[in-house]
Amino acid sequence: MLRIGTIILAAGDSSRMGGEPKQLISYKGQSLLRRVTESALALQRGPVVVVLGANRAQIVPELNGLPITLVDNSSWPTGQASSLKTGLAALYIINKDIDAILVLHTDQPLVSLGLLQHMVDVQNEEGKGIVACRYDTQISVPALFNRNYINELLQLEGDKGVKWVIVRHRSDCSEVPFEAGAIDLDSKRDLDLFQQVITHTL
Repeated sequence: MLRIGTIILAAGDSSRMGGEPKQLISYKGQSLLRRVTESALALQRGPVVVVLGANRAQIVPELNGLPITLVDNSSWPTGQASSLKTGLAALYIINKDIDAILVLHTDQPLVSLGLLQHMVDVQNEEGKGIVACRYDTQISVPALFNRNYINELLQLEGDKGVKWVIVRHRSDCSEVPFEAGAIDLDSKRDLDLFQQVITHTL
């Protein structure tokens, strides 16, 4: 069975939310961070690491009681790459024998256990080194990388995220349709629009 180490990137300061931590936005009675973390744990494939930075004191209580590893990235203002590296280092310390890395963000509210399991199934069936989600015009997170890509992920700098690795290796990437991934709560406008959609569909 594929043993997966999951990295949840939750270090940003939510500047476009006016300083309110988007990790704590509530959806269906849970914060976005708690939801995505519980989905990762429910996959039951290996260790889960949550990378924190800004607003740590507010965020930590949301994860109380969960069997996860919290790591701090003091360099979070330099960009997403530093958080990814922090998470990879933590996974290496916890378990050097993982087969793959799953990278998740906290601002995609419709990521589910079903989606994550489907990604694992696609990897098993197609055998590609990367499984990533397609929405809008992009291929991005959630994304699963086999361990052969760890060194390349560690070479990312600044604001370069995992998309840079995916684009360079499209021939080794299986795509999973996930149109709901386009819902990315990055600003107050995004949140307002999402809440309107949810209200109208209830």
